[in-house]
Amino acid sequence: MKPLTVLKIGGKLVESESELNEVLQQFSKINHTKILVHGGGKMATEICERLGIPPKMVNGRRITDEKTLKVVTMVYAGWTNKLIVSQLQKIKTQAMGFSGADGNMILAKKRSVKEIDYGFAGDIQKVNVEGLNKWLLDGITPVFCAITHDGNGQLLNTNADTIATSLASALSSKYHVRLNFCFEKEGVLANTADDTSVFRMIQYDNFSKLQKQGIIKGGMIPKMENAFQALVAGVNEVKICGILGINSDKGTHFYL
Repeated sequence: MKPLTVLKIGGKLVESESELNEVLQQFSKINHTKILVHGGGKMATEICERLGIPPKMVNGRRITDEKTLKVVTMVYAGWTNKLIVSQLQKIKTQAMGFSGADGNMILAKKRSVKEIDYGFAGDIQKVNVEGLNKWLLDGITPVFCAITHDGNGQLLNTNADTIATSLASALSSKYHVRLNFCFEKEGVLANTADDTSVFRMIQYDNFSKLQKQGIIKGGMIPKMENAFQALVAGVNEVKICGILGINSDKGTHFYL
């Protein structure tokens, strides 16, 4: 199978002009088929505050009411996505921006209300593999933002890590897929106060132990859950890394 890299970049990397430029430079050096997935950074929160829309977060996840949905769509699918696409074009990467609605690429459903009502948050149901693969075969590098749709005209805010995992998993039947979650640290840390304490590898059996010990906590938990879900779904390689790990062996590698 031909290789495919799916790279998800986190919000803090998107927020920094210098770090974003370095990420995109490294991404452009991947000389095989590739997809970029990006978060939104804090711009959506800042604009919400300016408009008098109080940001609501629960366990690190945004509550997306109707007004907030309009803001995150403008920021994620508009400014942030097109900025990244234009920067990639500058360095000779033939990129094209996508939301889940474009080309019906990612179909989702509004999250059911259980203990928490997340509003217009979307849980992914289907990836349009054949449609996406046509773009890949034509040499296009898709750049996905964190907006999906339900097929009935409703846009939805969907976690970018989940989008990257779903794309990588869906394409694993056609490609040898490497999924990288790239953020401001060099990998998963044993000690958050020590940036050098990077786990070289984590197996699933150790994951629950690290949680119980309080070493893995907060927003790192769902990110690692996505990593293991991708492996179960057939993705060949998964790691969490910093910028230096995009084209090297650096970072935390995951194994079942």
